[in-house]
Amino acid sequence: MANKMKTAAEVMLDVLYESGVRHVFGLPGGNSIPIYDALTNHPLELILTRHEQGATHMADGYARSSGKPGVVCVTSGPGATNTLTGILTAMMDSIPIVVITGQSVTPNIGLDAFQEADILGMSFPSVKHSYMVTKPQDISRIIKEALHIATTGRPGPVLVDLPKDVSASLIDPSIENDRDLPGYKKTSVANSEDLKKTADLMNRALRPVIMAGHGVVLSGAEEPLLQIAEKMNIPVSTTLLGKGGFPDTHDLSIGMPGMHGTAYANKSLSGSDLIIAIGARWDDRITGIPENFCPNARKIHFDIDPVEIGKIIPVDCSVIGDAKASLEALLPLLEPGDTGRWIKQVNRWKREFPLKYRKEGKLRAQHIIEELARLAGPEAIACTDVGQHQMWAAHFVQSIKGRNWLSSGGAGTMGFGLPAAIGAQLARPESTVFTVVGDGSFQMTLCELATAAINKLPIKILITNNRYLGMVRQWQHMFYENRLTGVELEGNPDFMKLASAYGIKGFRVKRSSDVRKTLKAALAWNNGPCIIEAVVEQHDNVFPMVPAGASLDEMIIEAPRKKRSIAGDEQ
Repeated sequence: MANKMKTAAEVMLDVLYESGVRHVFGLPGGNSIPIYDALTNHPLELILTRHEQGATHMADGYARSSGKPGVVCVTSGPGATNTLTGILTAMMDSIPIVVITGQSVTPNIGLDAFQEADILGMSFPSVKHSYMVTKPQDISRIIKEALHIATTGRPGPVLVDLPKDVSASLIDPSIENDRDLPGYKKTSVANSEDLKKTADLMNRALRPVIMAGHGVVLSGAEEPLLQIAEKMNIPVSTTLLGKGGFPDTHDLSIGMPGMHGTAYANKSLSGSDLIIAIGARWDDRITGIPENFCPNARKIHFDIDPVEIGKIIPVDCSVIGDAKASLEALLPLLEPGDTGRWIKQVNRWKREFPLKYRKEGKLRAQHIIEELARLAGPEAIACTDVGQHQMWAAHFVQSIKGRNWLSSGGAGTMGFGLPAAIGAQLARPESTVFTVVGDGSFQMTLCELATAAINKLPIKILITNNRYLGMVRQWQHMFYENRLTGVELEGNPDFMKLASAYGIKGFRVKRSSDVRKTLKAALAWNNGPCIIEAVVEQHDNVFPMVPAGASLDEMIIEAPRKKRSIAGDEQ
């Protein structure tokens, strides 16, 4: 009996499902109809989004919270180009997603056909790898390779461009095409000599600091990192994306470093004699001008990607390989040194320069963010958008494990928060998921409220509404003589009416005294998503702050005190 023929699109979906994929995020169009037709009776669940950027951020949030690849399927032309922001976001933060784009039929490629775009060419700088499928029978091999490349080594986005005539072609599904990647080498085991040199530097250090980055979370290296920190009595700073890789509640935790890092993290880095970066790429938000970054400290760099070694900061020693395997191999080589006086100094800085905010007067974003995180509990998944609220969340949301903190780091993508939370809730339906967004960033992807509502996802959406693009306003206030241009968000919608328009529960809070009661009601609401609009102080600035181009020891720890006005207010 002859094998039943299937379209290439059907075979592609089968391969995805057999590989463990359960959700596909996207929006159909003319050149992706064969794929969507194949989805009609397929066990893969389609999450229909309202915009292709939202689809990529959902797949991203799904991947960050689960460790599994997120999959996107969109159409050609503008459908494909709308994914570029999400692809860049995933690339910058090393997130495994596979983006499948419909394409014009093969004979029309290059002829400026309707809804044709060279998405391969446009995406080259922002993908780990990309394909255009030209032979229908290659589809199973290419999808297997795309998933493998996206999830192994340093993870990242892979794009698969699929012409409509190819996806509609009938093929024999019994003809197996396995992966064929002779030029793609999996990460080797860490070099033993590099590990010995690293151990020697760490054993002799008197003022060491560990800087734990996203690689700790991606590799699941939390346990060996904890063992090393405790064995060697070394303070640990976690980068914005490294949050949860080391518990924020641990005595050795010193929080986030860099431009808006804690004062004690920055003072610890500046005063150290050895910085051990693990899965962190010496981002410019941390280092400022590289030549001025902690010149008196030796540096060690653990990274899975050899390209990152020495790219920004020259290092004294490097360990190339998976963070978890490398730390496990390093652990027996370590011998505790004398860091007691150093820990006392670090703890003194923690006491002298704590994170703080004014609790009197108008409602503060910091207050409601801190209270939401506390009430939601340490097992909740916290997502953020990008802006001042993101930095305050990084300070006041306590993370104790990896994959519970989702934020756009490298790209700083406004509009990330809501769709990322949707992806996270679908990946982990039993978890409490909340997202902290600004009134500006939220409006970039607010159409995805429909996606959350239709799927009855019980996401808590906290809008910190200060009627400004707050971070830009802060820079204009501090460094441009308060010339405020393009930052006042006149014309914001009534967010309670917006919630009602989408059939979503809405809560509004304006006073500090109402925060607890409102948040408890919102956390108890699980019949779909809810919006919590916090009408907050308009002119708060994020501190500490290291001005652009300055070194860590030039940070501004708190707002300069001004003389009181007649009304008694202070800026």
